[in-house]
Amino acid sequence: MSERPSWSAPAELAGLERRAWLVGGCGLAISVFGAFLNRAQFTQSYLVAWLLWTGIAFGCFAVMALHHLSGGAWGLMVRRVLESATRTIPILALLFVPVLIGLSDVYSWADPEAVAANEYLQQKTGYLNAGFYIARFAGYFLIVGGLAWLIRRRSLRQDETGDPMHSRRMQNLAGPSLGIYVLVATLASVDWIMSADPLWYSSLFGVYFVGGHAVSAFAFIIPVALWLREREPMSRALTDRHFHDYGKLLFAFVMLWGYFALSQLLIIWSGNLAEEVTWYVERTAGGWKTLSLLLALLHFALPFLMLLSRGLKRNARRLATIAILLLAMRWVDLYWQLGPTFHHDGFSLHWLDLTTVVGLGGIWLALFFKFLGQQPLLPIHDPDLEEALAGE
Repeated sequence: MSERPSWSAPAELAGLERRAWLVGGCGLAISVFGAFLNRAQFTQSYLVAWLLWTGIAFGCFAVMALHHLSGGAWGLMVRRVLESATRTIPILALLFVPVLIGLSDVYSWADPEAVAANEYLQQKTGYLNAGFYIARFAGYFLIVGGLAWLIRRRSLRQDETGDPMHSRRMQNLAGPSLGIYVLVATLASVDWIMSADPLWYSSLFGVYFVGGHAVSAFAFIIPVALWLREREPMSRALTDRHFHDYGKLLFAFVMLWGYFALSQLLIIWSGNLAEEVTWYVERTAGGWKTLSLLLALLHFALPFLMLLSRGLKRNARRLATIAILLLAMRWVDLYWQLGPTFHHDGFSLHWLDLTTVVGLGGIWLALFFKFLGQQPLLPIHDPDLEEALAGE
């Protein structure tokens, strides 16, 4: 290209950041007020909301590693989006403090009275105890946050020096990072979700959790890419072929999530063991049954059928609509996983479930917009940039 744009972030990004801070601050203020009225409900609602936004950040880390490992224009166009999302990981660790304060409100193994009354819980205290839980939590974030920092550092060094060797170094980091992420996410799924019902167990839950992260990441990337495409300078970079790639990847991970969800259900249902099948029995009764059907329809069946269309995948606006639907269903999925554990007397939706997800989401998005505006929107010295910017 004869004249290379600066690729600096559009001025509207600062306005989005300000609005996100305002919405997030109001949402969290209302949620904190709710915590004084019902601390247990606040902690439970906050955990679900935190898992949603953490899933996006962790999923973006996995997608970033996948991009560096495999290459391709699809990842190069949104590398800064992925890096900005992963920069929020240390802050997400700090935002977990309210859950740590109310640990016994969501995890029965953290309640000494519940442990004393349950022999089964007593047998698990070696692993399920507050001290070891916090140590593992810190380890997860140090590992994933540290790997994200190392990859991003190489990316920024490439911008500064133009040395193509940084691409090889990022690729060398990406392979082990992806494997480590899957291991960390699997262990985290046990700690953050499965241990809320310590009498239940599933050997497939870890990969189901990882599949959800991948869907969350692409469901977030696509609307952001659309917003950037409609403004300079990214209107000159993002094309229909890039969105076609994002649509294909979203389609693949929706199928993968559905495969893991169905496999877990079939294995547990056919085994018919009391300590496993009761988890599904509770979620297929009353109002939870309706939520289960909603998940099957809107998290899998409808997106699957619509993403079969090549034309839809190349239509950025229509693709973004499906992505936003899936992002909403990611919250529904997490609520479906944890809600019956907290509300054994039937389906329940509290106003704190909504204010916490809006509050945390506003804060997370404000930080994301801030980080995205601090750097060029494309890796300006990546050796594959010219090819990625080429036409159809």
